[in-house]
Amino acid sequence: QVQLVESGGGLVQAGGSLRLSCAASRSFFMINAAAWYRQAPGRQRELVASITSGGSTDYADSVSGRFTISRKNAENTMYLQMNSLKPEDTAVYYCKAVVDRADFWGQGTQVTVSS
Repeated sequence: QVQLVESGGGLVQAGGSLRLSCAASRSFFMINAAAWYRQAPGRQRELVASITSGGSTDYADSVSGRFTISRKNAENTMYLQMNSLKPEDTAVYYCKAVVDRADFWGQGTQVTVSS
């Protein structure tokens, strides 16, 4: 079992920045892969960015070049640095961890970008 708690969401103007955090209840050394997803009203949940245990990253085309995913294993925390935010980035952001082929999700944090 892994409990995940997201934080750092909020209201920001277009062009601004936010940093989301995902704190895990167990060592990130035990987590095989982790990712950030988002879900906007009326839309399906979509993958935003992912990071492997080895540190390899991947991004959705819509956020590539603006968002950066990272993890600090010693702090059991994963981050999503979001720059140049756009109104279309408005969504609830969730973190996910994969441990022994099982998926664990956080409760989500709201990000709202005003135009």
